[in-house]
Amino acid sequence: MNFFNQIHTSVHIKGLLLFLVSVSLISCEKADEYTMNPRTNFEALWKIMDENYCFFEYKDIDWDDVYQKYNLQLRDTMDQYELFQFLGDMLSELQDGHTNLYSSFDVARYWDWYEDYPRNFNEDVHKKYLGKDYLIAGGMKYLRMANNKVGYIYYGSFSSGVGENNLDYALMYFKDCQGLIIDVRENGGGSLTYSDVIASRFLEEKTPVGYILHKTGKGHNDFSEPYAIELEPSNRVRWLRPVVVLTNRHSYSATNDFVNKMKILPNVTIMGDQTGGGSGLPFNSELPNGWRVRFSASPMLDVNKQHTEYGIKPDKYVQLKQEDINKGKDTLIEAAISLLTQESK
Repeated sequence: MNFFNQIHTSVHIKGLLLFLVSVSLISCEKADEYTMNPRTNFEALWKIMDENYCFFEYKDIDWDDVYQKYNLQLRDTMDQYELFQFLGDMLSELQDGHTNLYSSFDVARYWDWYEDYPRNFNEDVHKKYLGKDYLIAGGMKYLRMANNKVGYIYYGSFSSGVGENNLDYALMYFKDCQGLIIDVRENGGGSLTYSDVIASRFLEEKTPVGYILHKTGKGHNDFSEPYAIELEPSNRVRWLRPVVVLTNRHSYSATNDFVNKMKILPNVTIMGDQTGGGSGLPFNSELPNGWRVRFSASPMLDVNKQHTEYGIKPDKYVQLKQEDINKGKDTLIEAAISLLTQESK
């Protein structure tokens, strides 16, 4: 089989522009006394989420109960810092890493989706594997390992651009390797575009990769029918040999989406820990005082129409061992090398 095709074209992904959510925006009043009023902003935030947030039913969250709980705690004398903490605490009830409140002085966030789990990544050990002579193509760091038998790509953020030429050069650099490791540990997400562009290099044919829904009304269950998302193979350099994707709990959002796509493919093994999740496409709105709120508005499902909001399980669970760290070894990278070199025998 010829594992590489090099024909100049671009990846064409249909449908993603169809999922615009109608988000209720609450305009700011000019009078400071009105816009900074704690109750006004509390009511506005609760309503924005009530009408637009997409995981109430899936997460079994009673948003009316949350209203009652926080309504009893609300004080009209709260200053802006107290109010920000108060509203941030209310949003934390959603247990959603895509839900944030932004002010000029702070960002309210929910990080328990990864902070309460083993990290499975060590920077010092990882630096030893990369060394000093690794190559850089866009946001990717790459090199050959295991006596040039295995290619290795570390991609630390889907916010770091990866162009078509970057992928061509990286994959051609590995043309004599028998397997490839793509390490997306500690990748907290970014642009879904790069998820599609990279994943398309590992397909043989047009492939269904999941579904997306969008809100059609203000009710918690007002959603469209699931809309299928399909990914087309790139017509540039492609890799169809064995691949291992390394994951940990901090593999989130666009990284979760990338792992979901790669997990479908027969030549790919997901290895490490369950990803952190983050499958709700985020949108933004504004409070009367000018603070911005971001939240999950459109659920994205896997090919079996199942939510991946709480993460994707690996094909092979591998935990980073302290005894390996003490020896300067990365348990996950070593396991991936072992798997790829054994598969070629």
